[in-house]
Order: sequence, then C-alpha cells, then structure tokens
Amino acid sequence: MNHYEDKYFRLLAQKFPNVQSAATELINLNAILNLPKGTEHFIADIHGEYDAFNHFLKNASGILKQKINQHFTDLDKTNRRRLSFFIYYPHDMLNKYQKAWDHEAFELLLRDVLNRMIILARMIASKYTKSHVSKNLPEEFSYIIQELLYESNKHEDKARYYDAIMDAIFSTGREKKLLIELSRFIRRLAIDRLHIVGDIFDRGPKPHMVMDKIMRQKYVDIQWGNHDIIWMGAASGCPVSIANVIRIAARYDNLDCLEDGYGINLRLLSSFANKVYKKDPCDAFYPKKENGTNGILDHPKFVARMHKAITIIQFKLEQRIIERNPDFDLSDRLLLDKVDYDEKTITIDNETYAIDHAFPTVEKNDPWRLTEEEETVIKHLRQMFLHNETLQNHIRYLFRKGSIFLTSNDVLLLHAGIPLNQDGSFMSQTIDNKPLKGRALLQQFEKKIRNAYLNRYEQNNPELDYFMLLWQAPTSPLFAKDRMRTFERYFIKDTSTHKEIMNPYFTLRENPEVLDRIFEEFGIDKTRGKIINGHVPLDITKGHKVMLANKRIYLIDGGMSKQYATKTNIGGYTLISDSYAFYLVSHSRFSTYSKLIESEKDIVSVTHSEDINDRRTYIYDTDKGQSIKATVDDLARLIDLYRQGILKEKDYKQD
Repeated sequence: MNHYEDKYFRLLAQKFPNVQSAATELINLNAILNLPKGTEHFIADIHGEYDAFNHFLKNASGILKQKINQHFTDLDKTNRRRLSFFIYYPHDMLNKYQKAWDHEAFELLLRDVLNRMIILARMIASKYTKSHVSKNLPEEFSYIIQELLYESNKHEDKARYYDAIMDAIFSTGREKKLLIELSRFIRRLAIDRLHIVGDIFDRGPKPHMVMDKIMRQKYVDIQWGNHDIIWMGAASGCPVSIANVIRIAARYDNLDCLEDGYGINLRLLSSFANKVYKKDPCDAFYPKKENGTNGILDHPKFVARMHKAITIIQFKLEQRIIERNPDFDLSDRLLLDKVDYDEKTITIDNETYAIDHAFPTVEKNDPWRLTEEEETVIKHLRQMFLHNETLQNHIRYLFRKGSIFLTSNDVLLLHAGIPLNQDGSFMSQTIDNKPLKGRALLQQFEKKIRNAYLNRYEQNNPELDYFMLLWQAPTSPLFAKDRMRTFERYFIKDTSTHKEIMNPYFTLRENPEVLDRIFEEFGIDKTRGKIINGHVPLDITKGHKVMLANKRIYLIDGGMSKQYATKTNIGGYTLISDSYAFYLVSHSRFSTYSKLIESEKDIVSVTHSEDINDRRTYIYDTDKGQSIKATVDDLARLIDLYRQGILKEKDYKQD
C-alpha cells in the first residue's frame, strides 16, 4: 500500500472495525446489486402548475392506478377508483366518506382499504431491501407496518395475529392516521427517483408550492431550465434577473406568486408605475389572463403599468451587462438607442418600423440612464430578493440538488440542448479569455453562477452577468435560440421581427454522427445512450415528434402550464424508466382538485411508447451499481488487510 491507500483504509476501518462488520456490509451490498433497478420518473417544464404536478406525484404518473387495476381484479371499476383516491388524497377521502356513510359502513370501508393498501405496499416494497423500506417508513407506525408487510394472513395462526393488529389499531382510534401514513409510504416507494428536467418557475401561479413539494421528495435531482436561471439570478442579486422575474410574472398575471407566495413587496414599483405611466394606455403590456390576481393587483391596467415600468428598467439594466461583456454576443439587443423618439420609429438591420409607444422615463440623448426613481425601485427590489428567507431556501436547494446537465445511467439530462454550429460542431464561448465548448463550456457556466450565488452579498460581483447569458445568449444550453426578441414583441407590430431561430441542435440532433459526437463528449455509451430534453412544448396527439432518433432522444415538455392550452391538448408528460423499459406517458390537462375528489375519476394517463430492455435491468447495471461495486472491492481489500495482520481488528472502532 502507498501512503494514500494506507490512509484511506485506516479511515474505512473506523467505520468497519473488524472482519465481521466489513463482511456483513459486503454481503448486504452484494445482495443490493442483484435487486431490480428502481423506477425513475422524468418530468419537465412544470411552470408553477402545482396542482397538476402534485397529482402526478400522488398517482405516480398512473403507475399506482395500473397496479391496482392489475392486482385487484375482484373489485369493480368504481371501487378500484375509490381505493386509488384513498392513496392519492387520504385526508379528503376520509372526510368525504365519514360524512356520507354511517359509522359501521365507514369502518368496514376503512378495514378493506387498509388491507388492500398493505397488499399493494407489500408488492411495491418487494424490490427493495428491508433496510430501504424501513428508512421510508413513518416513525410512529414503523413497527406496525413492518409487521403487516412481512406477515401474511393466509394461514390460520398468522391470520389471527394479523387481525389482532388491525383490531387494536381500530380500538385505539389510530386507523385514520395509519391510512394516511400508509398512503404516503406507498407513494414514496412508487417513485424511486425523480428527475426534474428544468423550468419549475414562471407562467403558473404556484412555483413556491412546487418547490416545497420537491423539497419533500427523498431522492430527486434537478436540471436547471432558463426560467429557473432567472429566479436563481434574482435570488443572487442580479438586477436584470430581478426585472425579468417581475416582468414575466406581470405578463402572465402572476404577481401574486411574488407578493403572497414569497412576501416580496412590490408597492414601491407599483407606486412608481402608477405615477409615471398613468396616462399611458400600455396596450402591449396587458397580462395574459389565466390565473387571476387579488386585491390591489386585480386591475389589469394597474398590472400593465407595472409590466411596462419594469420592462423599461430591464432594457436599461441589460445595457450595462452587454457593454462590459462583448464576448456574450448580445450587442444587437441594445435597441433603445435605435429609436427615433420624435418620429416614433426604430431602425433595425437597415429596416425602419413604427413604434406607437411612449417612453416617459427614457432620455433620448442617454437612453440607458436609469432615472433616480428607477434606481430607487431596483435597489429596493434587490434587497427584497436578497433577503427573502423563503426564496433563498428554495434557491439554495436548487443549487444543492441541481446542475446544468446530468449524466445518469447513460442518459444525458439537459433542459434545452447542446449549442451547435450549422456544421454540427460545438459552439464556442470565450470565458476569461479562454474559448470553451461542449461539456467544458457547460461546466464553466455552472461554476460561474455557483460562485455568483456564493458571493451574492458582494457589492461588485461580475459573475452575476452569467445569469443573463444563460437566459438569452446564443451559446446558452438552456435557451438554445439565436436571439430573444423581447423588445420587438412588445414594441413592433411586424411579427416578422419577433421570430427566434432555434439552435442547429434541434435540426441536427437526429444525425447519427452528431448524436454520437454528443454522447462521446459527455461520456455516454453510444449503443444505449439517450438524451432527455424539455423546453419546447409538443403534443404527440397532434403528430408532433417527441421521440427521435429511434427513441434515443425524448422530448418531454407536454405543455403542463395552462398557458399552453391552445398549443397542446395534453397537460404534460412523464417519462418513466423501470427495470423493464422506458415509456412515455401523456396526461390529460388537470382541471381542478375539488372536481377530482368529487368524481374520483383520475386524469387519463396514456402510454405512447415502450422502449423495452433486452433484459431486466438490475442495480449492478446502473451508475449506483458501479459505485457499490467499488465499495465491495474496497471492503474485500479491507478484510484481506485484517486477515494479513496489516490492520488490527477493533483498533479503529469509534466510541
């Protein structure tokens, strides 16, 4: 052994101080390697739609309903639905039936539901170790549930024991609490790992509730989307990101998520907007009505004024970043100085367009200068975002659990795409005077924004600028378009100026050579590798291609946001990977939570594709398995060191 090996095995010996403890762990790990791979769920583009997202987790994207239908064939359709909803929404179902049924009938119902939930839990838990199952059990009922899980009531003696447990539960009045905890346990085991492939925020009304829900999941990872990045930038104190977050919230009539969801005070902005833009019709800034607002923000004219005020502030702030970062290639986004404020026109690429808008805070000889009131507003907002405890908790979690990309079991997870040139080569971006591309570029982007967040309270933090790059630059893997035409969409009626051209990745990714080049760049096995993207809402029922390159690429943005209701008939996708196959599930659009409980009719989940494995996948086939194998090898070596007398047993046992 060299010095480092000796140091490592002495540290390992502190955890496993003798042959017996090391051998026990080795045997346990070898057993785990031969269990089936857990079920992974991939979801993208949640966009603040908490109710729909919450339901997908509760019904495991249709998996629980499928298992109930397959296993409980003695039940009719109505009773299978009822059982399903007791698992999805136990509190609501208990309240519903306790009010509607007499005591005796209600108790019989609960006994039947509990017995069937135990059977279902036993079936789902069968592919996990007892240790894993135990870790997911509620502390209060851990012993009872384990007894019910591992004891059958099919034999006479055991049946008495089993029934005695159930009788005791009812006699002590713990049946409702047990049912609630058992439902959570089933839901927890049904999804082994959750992958969020970007865009938790914006458009929908409850991103704060989505984040709270995600943070309660035990095994989760997140690949950031472009809409996540601006919220991360806002929480890091980037003024442009703050303006963007508020602008989009106003655009989709979701200012409530800031004021009520996060407690961010917008009064200073609203007072400024109402004063400066009071006589401005702000026609282009009326919100896209869907979710509604409350209180003072309920007036659409009022929202429109705030919308325009923060938009102009954003354009002014962008100029500062663009000027100090010429390598970002965003100079064509400097348009306020291209406006002829007397003639009310703008000239872009030698073409002149009419602009029928007022710019009361823009000085035509110095259009980028913030007015004193605008400076006060943005400084106030920056403090609101930087010191908001709830938001900071959410963003810390995004940094802790998230990344720009992830490779997992030969799958590349990335929100939008890999920035490519027209010839299929990787686009280059100069950072700190060094041109980077491919995997190295994405890693450097991530390093920059992590540093920006860690130093968010510094007065001068140039790395904050990278949040703007990732939001809208051509080389951003989260945006993946040539330009973001925000100014044009607001101020120019000619829609030809609004077009944003998708990066060549979207047309070249099915090319076998390009796809293999991407797999090679990210260390993925070309023979079985897959790419999973979100970002662009697609509807398989309309003939959109969502599985490309012979199912080597999956596009899983199904338009969960209600804002996409005119673009997609469906309400989102879940890509599911279990030990047998990959399969894509589409969901009907979620209506309301109360209607679901009333009807007990689950939203339809339709399986559109199956990519069946050549053989069943076990943990030893996965990245987790490779890590476990390495630990097994180390334990075997540790046992050998004990037996050779190089390390002494028990000498390293911790007190």
